[in-house]
Amino acid sequence: MSDEVQAVMDAAWELNEVLRPLRFSEPVSHVYLPTDYAWDRHCDYLRRYAGGKKRVLFLGMNPGPWGMSQTGVPFGEIPAVRDWLGIDGPVDKPEHEHPKRPVDGFDCTRSEVSGRRLWGLFAETYPSAEAFFAEHFVANYCPLVWMAETGRNITPDKLPKAEMQTVEQACQQHLARLIELMQPRYLIGVGAYAEKKLAETMALHDPGSEETEYHIGKILHPSPASPAANRGWAPQAEKQLQAMGVW
Repeated sequence: MSDEVQAVMDAAWELNEVLRPLRFSEPVSHVYLPTDYAWDRHCDYLRRYAGGKKRVLFLGMNPGPWGMSQTGVPFGEIPAVRDWLGIDGPVDKPEHEHPKRPVDGFDCTRSEVSGRRLWGLFAETYPSAEAFFAEHFVANYCPLVWMAETGRNITPDKLPKAEMQTVEQACQQHLARLIELMQPRYLIGVGAYAEKKLAETMALHDPGSEETEYHIGKILHPSPASPAANRGWAPQAEKQLQAMGVW
């Protein structure tokens, strides 16, 4: 394992150490940290694909209930993670499991549409995962999942600023460390929220080097909650990437 990959893994574990003990007020009833309980599979992802400099960093927001929450891999749609990324194996349970959001790991039968669309585009464009990751990496800004008693997902932008202060500081530091290690030229938010976090992190931490010119942009989020994404997400995202000079 290279020193770079070890440094990325160390950064991920340091982020876990900060986020694990945090508690949140109502309406949050359950909090998942898949980079903790699915640590082994998350490390599989980092070992395989986090090494070396990258030209492009794609950044998502936080895990979905049927993707990264199950696999420990960003946008972790199970068939894509298992069959294209080549990652499989047991996943532990979170300490406080929500009865309506069970963690079944790779036995989960639900589909994470955002992940299916995102990895599907990459699989159509590149002959293998190794070819894609030679120049790209996919990460999430925050590895926490917040849920209400009903099982409803609560996005980080809906949480009180006071409770998010420690989360934001830790996630920005982690993102800055990733950028420092990978030196990507293009920082691409998957959706407007992630683009905003990239801009904030670069403004506060400036993890770059004099040799690297950064370009921050975004592609349409592939969530089925987005009407635009349901009108042919892949061709729209591909067109955006071409317009930015990423592809």
